[in-house]
Formats: sequence, C-alpha cells, structure tokens
Amino acid sequence: MITVKEVTTNKGLKTFVKFPFSLYKDSKYWVPPIVKQELETFDKDKNPIFKDAEARFFLAYKGNTIVGRIAAIVNWLEVDKQQIKKMRFGWFDFIDDLEVSKALLETVENIGRNHNLKYAEGPVGFSNLDKVGVMTEGFDSIAPMITWYNHPYYIDHYKNHGYVIEKEYSESKFPFRNVNPEVFSKAQELIKRRYKLRALKFTKTEEVMPYADKMFDLFNESYASLSSFVEITDIQKEYFKKKFISFVNPEYIKFVVDENDKLIGFAIVMPRFAEALQKANGKLFPFGFTHILKAKKNSKDVIFYLIGIHPEYQNKGVHAVIFNEYYETFTQKGIETCYRTPELEDNEAIHKIWKHFDPVVYKRRKTLRKDL
Repeated sequence: MITVKEVTTNKGLKTFVKFPFSLYKDSKYWVPPIVKQELETFDKDKNPIFKDAEARFFLAYKGNTIVGRIAAIVNWLEVDKQQIKKMRFGWFDFIDDLEVSKALLETVENIGRNHNLKYAEGPVGFSNLDKVGVMTEGFDSIAPMITWYNHPYYIDHYKNHGYVIEKEYSESKFPFRNVNPEVFSKAQELIKRRYKLRALKFTKTEEVMPYADKMFDLFNESYASLSSFVEITDIQKEYFKKKFISFVNPEYIKFVVDENDKLIGFAIVMPRFAEALQKANGKLFPFGFTHILKAKKNSKDVIFYLIGIHPEYQNKGVHAVIFNEYYETFTQKGIETCYRTPELEDNEAIHKIWKHFDPVVYKRRKTLRKDL
C-alpha cells in the first residue's frame, strides 16, 4: 500500500531534500546538492520565483518508509502570459516500484486537472536555469552539479504510466586540446572591426555586477525562441545574481559589447564542482566549503553553463570573439576538459557553434509529457 503525503513543514521539506541521499548512497556517479541551498530554492520567502509560480511537495511512503518524492509546479508566467497550459513536475525520485511512481505522478496530474491545465511535463524545474530531464544515457559518468542524475529504470516508469517524449537533450564534452585557435583567432579580429565590438575581461566579481542585469535581459532575448523558454523577471535577476555569480570565477565570465557599450554577447563557464560536492556530501561545514573553494581555484575541468548572442548578431561570428577569450584564459589555467550543459537536440544554432571542437555526446536526457 503506497501513501502519498504532502510536505507542509520545514522538517518535512528537509526530509524531501535528503531522500536521494539514501536512494543513491551506493552510487559513484550521483552528485549530492548542498542541502542548505536546496532548501532555499524551495523557500517561498527567499526564492522570488514563487511570486510567479507555486509548488507543492510530496513524499511517498510504503508503510513508514519513504520510497519516493515529487514536486508539483505551476509557473503562472508560462500558463497565463505564454498560454502554455503546462503542469510541471520535478525533483522526481523513486525506488523501482511502479506503484510508487504511479502514485506520485497521479498526484501531480490531479493538481494539473484542478487548475484546468492541458498536460503534465517533467522532470523540469521552475525555469530555464533549473535542472531538466530524466537521464537515458550516460549512467557511468559523474553528473555535473547543474543536472539531475537518476537510475536507469526511471525512463521505463514514465513510459509505463503513459508518458511520451516531449523534448530531447544531449550533453557533450571535448578535451581542450581539440581547440584549434586558428579556427576563430583571425575571424574574431575581423568581427570586432566590422561590428565595432570589444570583449570585457574581469578579475573581480564586483566588476561583473554592473553588467549582470543586462546579461539576464540578453538571456531573455537570445533564448526566447526556444520551446522550453520562460522569461526571467526583474526580481528573479537579483536572486540569480546572488545564487550563481559568486560561484563563478570572474575570469570565466565573458561579455562582448558594441561601440555604445551595449551587451550583445555573453558566456558563463563554471569550474566542475562534481567531485567536490561528492566530498561535501550535502554540507558546507565543516569541510564542504573547503572542497568547493579548492575546486573553484584548481579544477582542470570546466562546464559551459550559458552562452547567449543577441538575435541581431546571431550567425555573425560573435561566438568567435568569446571563444578567443576563453582560449587565452583556459591556456593560462591549464584546463583539460570542457563540458556542456544539456542542450536541446533541435537547437541547431548552438550545435553549429561547437562543431569545430569535435565534441562527444556522453549523456542524453529527455522530458516526457502526458495529456490531462
């Protein structure tokens, strides 16, 4: 007998966050989140996404044992402004028992029907800056901190319960030695002269902050055409600046501006924190913070987190300016491997950008949907 209970207390929410620690305790590849940060993500007083979205959290029990969890999410910007009648769900983890996954999904589906939504889709977060997709390939490699890891049996549960593939994503990597600077070094000089552009270099986080709002505005413009896009609001910008910018080495943030100092291109790269987070095991103190700081300073692997080009400058070679800047930085840092975050399979523009580096797809993931 499976019982699904809604989480209504802080203690219950902490239990929700910590469930995967037991589910993946024997996994070499799962990367635990920092519990404190995960709790803040779900805190209605700290995360401004809750001004435009709502979420409910559920735990599944078999007897007195927790056997699954799920977050039911409605992003009202998406539903009302974009007229996409989607019931979102994420943070979906469960033992290999079809009754457990069915009970959790039916809970989400019923909420969607009560809101007159047309379909459920997951696993997804609140917005485009959250984790996305159930992993279908790549179970034998460590997950980056910015993606979910899951057991191989997950996808079969979705299909068994009537879910079909909605979006497909791939994650790829390439050794830095694959990068031939001749591919973009001459081109980027020509591009800068032709369009009167210049690249900005940063050595301190505070130097980045005056451009941060412009970056999120450009993010909204450059990603607006993607099928999964939900706009980042002004109040969310402040939250994301605090959440992400401090994690990133300032020299790994690259901006390109025109002659009027208007931001027309940006990219954010992060050190690979996966192994450090495994050592931290969900806690910043007493030693977790030390592991993360060491990774930030010394990691020889990096993750391309975001890259965006203003629509007016897309297909004009601006990415060559950005890559030239990274080539210089990565050479100085002794970077060995470059990883990419999940990218939509139908995002042809982004795939063309990377083709010169001979990337290898090492993970695939999907979101799935079911009509309500």
